Amino acid sequence: MTRPFAELALAVAVLTGLLAASVSAHAHETRPAVLELRQTAPERFDVLWRTPLYEGQRLPFVLRLPDGAKQISPPIVMSLPDWHLESWRVAAPGGLVGKRVLFSGHDATTAGVVVRYAGLDGRESTAVVTPDKDGLTLAGQGSTGADFTDAVALGLRHIGYGIDHLLFVLGLICLARGGWRLVETVTAFTVAHSLTLAAAASGLVSVRAEPVNAVVALSILFLGPEMVRQLRGQSSLAIRRPAAVAFAFGLLHGLGFAGGLSGFGLSREALVVTLLGFNLGVEIGQLAFVAALLAVAASLARLGMAWPAWAGYAPAYVVGTAGAYLTIARTVVMLGI
Repeated sequence: MTRPFAELALAVAVLTGLLAASVSAHAHETRPAVLELRQTAPERFDVLWRTPLYEGQRLPFVLRLPDGAKQISPPIVMSLPDWHLESWRVAAPGGLVGKRVLFSGHDATTAGVVVRYAGLDGRESTAVVTPDKDGLTLAGQGSTGADFTDAVALGLRHIGYGIDHLLFVLGLICLARGGWRLVETVTAFTVAHSLTLAAAASGLVSVRAEPVNAVVALSILFLGPEMVRQLRGQSSLAIRRPAAVAFAFGLLHGLGFAGGLSGFGLSREALVVTLLGFNLGVEIGQLAFVAALLAVAASLARLGMAWPAWAGYAPAYVVGTAGAYLTIARTVVMLGI
């Protein structure tokens, strides 16, 4: 397979993927909404409903408290750089434990909802409602993470709707050029983002989402010129040691992945199960993307067609242009312009 031909194949695959993902990627959000219910009297509760903002816009999460719960105070509404907050008080005859809370608007492009309950007796509970569930029954105590299979699905959705991470992986594939270097590079990226994902999700590292997302976009922009240099026969650290670059930027991307878990507030046991499943889903999605690109490239190579020289630059310009767009858009959001 000639080099331009292989890269054209990659470009075709990426352009197709971008078209398919463009709509959904626009709504991609890694942070869950958070519902906190705090009992203040036998049948009185303070409600705090926190929904993430994506590119300055509130996501369409809708909360429905159990039947019989009646709002008894006007809502207090507050908008922060990252979140939309609403707080009010409800009267709930018979309490809330054992009753069902419902949610809508948290589709596959979101990270679900975390529900926290604190009773007068000091007992607390935390649970995760994944996007494929419409609600949960309040337990009153204990910590319940996502089921392992749900956590895997959450990781798959995260990578499937995370066009930024897929663009970065595409750049790594082009720089590594297949074979052992590709295995080494993808492995380095995987190990690195797993480390920071675990650290951030367990609370050891805490970073605001906006700066992380902006720098993740900048890492994609960085790869575009590096890909062009490689095509021109030039050299750089990224071209000579793509695995080292993948590891360095992988640490950063792990912080971005962690946005889907850091707000869960789970116990250590629940977090371990959820973290393992989420990370496995991310890895499956990432490897499936690599396999799909290589399969498309190999299939097109069998056609034996002659492609123009400019076609070899298409992936670099796709990655560079998308990286520039995302960097500008996310910087604007970060600065609140």
